[in-house]
Amino acid sequence: MARSSLLDGFAYGVLNEILATFRSQDGYAKPSKYEVIITPPTGYRGTGGTDKSTNPFGEILRGKGTDLVRKVSMETSQVSFPGMTLETQEDTNIYGPVRKVVTGQTFAEISTSVRVSADFKERNFFDDWQRIAANRSDFSVGYYDDYVGTMQIFQLDNNDRRRHGVELVECYPSTVGELQGDYGNLNSLYLLPVTWSYRYWKNLTDEAELPKPLLERIGDVFVNTVERQLRSRVPAVLRKL
Repeated sequence: MARSSLLDGFAYGVLNEILATFRSQDGYAKPSKYEVIITPPTGYRGTGGTDKSTNPFGEILRGKGTDLVRKVSMETSQVSFPGMTLETQEDTNIYGPVRKVVTGQTFAEISTSVRVSADFKERNFFDDWQRIAANRSDFSVGYYDDYVGTMQIFQLDNNDRRRHGVELVECYPSTVGELQGDYGNLNSLYLLPVTWSYRYWKNLTDEAELPKPLLERIGDVFVNTVERQLRSRVPAVLRKL
């Protein structure tokens, strides 16, 4: 009887904690509360560059197409937060049961869905991006640095504050899916499936909280010390200017 009462009390306490989380300002993370920021290739380091007519993102790089980039980011109706897989191999140098040791890490592609406007500007955006990597006219392949960009994905809370964020480093749309028309489907929108390849992802939340590297901190101390010494030698009249 006493054990039953103890279990009932424990279950009641767990239920109260769950209800408190639901009712709190933060609550649980919701898949509908997110923000996506897509940054297309800059083209600075490869052969494209901002002044090359062969770079489809030339206008964007010169500040004439930032509205399009913002619109494509806002029209992302579905997105996946990336994961990571640890590569392992069996360690045969020990006696007894086999153990697996980590030998590396891999990052799987992620998928997004983008709503498409009547003028297909979102589809054209990704077509242009892919054309930097592979030209369909002469089947040439572009330079890696010319076609990689970045993508930031943020989880928002109920007040639309960023609570968690990741950045896909050196990403590009590896697959732009098909759009299928349907005469009988009168009320649906086109959702363009886009699969993204990237080199790795980094946690923006963690990196913001990490201390600076030792060499960078030493450099900051050195700069601050030199600045104080220089300021001490400047006449008081000039320091007020």
